[in-house]
Amino acid sequence: MTDKPVVIVGGGPAGLIAATAAAEQGANVILVDREKHAGGILNQCIHTGFGLAFYKEELTGPEFAERAAASALVKGVKFMNETSVLSVSGKTVSVINEHGVSDIDAGAVVLCTGCRERPRGALHIPGTRPAGVYTAGLAQKLVNIAGFLPGKRIVILGSGDIGLIMARRLTLEGAEVLAVVEVMPAPGGLRRNIVQCLDDFGIPLYLSHTVTDIRGKNRVEGVTIAKVDEKFNPVEGTSFDLDCDTLLLSVGLIPENEIAETAGAEIDPASNGMLVDENLMTTVDGVFGCGNALHVHNLVDDLAVEAAQAGKNAALYAAGHVFAPCTIPVVNDGAFGNVVPARVSGTQPAVIRFRVRRPQKGAAVSVGTFSKRFAHLQPNTMESVTVPADAFTDKKEAVLCLNNTL
Repeated sequence: MTDKPVVIVGGGPAGLIAATAAAEQGANVILVDREKHAGGILNQCIHTGFGLAFYKEELTGPEFAERAAASALVKGVKFMNETSVLSVSGKTVSVINEHGVSDIDAGAVVLCTGCRERPRGALHIPGTRPAGVYTAGLAQKLVNIAGFLPGKRIVILGSGDIGLIMARRLTLEGAEVLAVVEVMPAPGGLRRNIVQCLDDFGIPLYLSHTVTDIRGKNRVEGVTIAKVDEKFNPVEGTSFDLDCDTLLLSVGLIPENEIAETAGAEIDPASNGMLVDENLMTTVDGVFGCGNALHVHNLVDDLAVEAAQAGKNAALYAAGHVFAPCTIPVVNDGAFGNVVPARVSGTQPAVIRFRVRRPQKGAAVSVGTFSKRFAHLQPNTMESVTVPADAFTDKKEAVLCLNNTL
């Protein structure tokens, strides 16, 4: 037993839910967040659709954040806002704020550091560097928090959920969204967002297309769009121009794991998220991970369930609980973009979450002697299977397989 606190790094939805779950186990919990107000990205997501599964009620992002923060406060979680984490060494968390630098000797640590948007520099788009190129999340903050409209005639590159939601939001604010351009043959966002944010507003979606040039010196004046082949190379003779003053980028999210890496946690090269076992513990003893720092989620409700598990397990660890050794690696057969967890014990049912690389219809996902068939699998949607303990008959490895033979 120990009276050392469980330290939660990050005050977004994952951090708030993990903190509450740890406190419900009787742990002393400290939540460290660099922002003035907890809630993370939810504070700028003023649309509804949050909390349907977790709270059994449809909420806006700020409402979900407020409810999660209130629950944490009721359970006795201590908030350290406007405080940045410098490093995690073992279970020692070094922080800095207006009072200076200090160390927190923790009984367990949960990393809930979220994710960041992929910028223009990662896309290698030719052209000059004029004003008017924004990530979709930054545009969302400008509109919903600061009250600024980033442009009047807008093209969105990428069909991630934030970009789709901003297509609707900007249209409602009086801007003209000329097109959403997606390099993949299938949309990157949820089907409901395609319908509610594009179809309902007559905004065209160009699949298997990309932006090949950005025109303009001081301000964006237009973009060139072209169809791409199977290798994502522009197809000659298919390009066309759109005159616009703004280009939004909704081209993917990257788990934010600099702190995890400095702590010595192994990172999954497929997802850039932390490698964790079935208890959501990283490769560093006593350091757990969850939320978008682990793998990017579609729905905050799914993230909340995972975060609650991480918080509970961190509290159990800090209280002296010994988990069964997770010695069975979960091996991706190549059909999946990412798989969580990386290791299981084979002594209890294990929830395995995954994304497929390509759309599948009527495919079966198998682990050991367990198999489950899905009517549809899409790369833009995270799915999961709960594998019973007795399915892990091979104690050397558990291969996650995809069989699309009907």
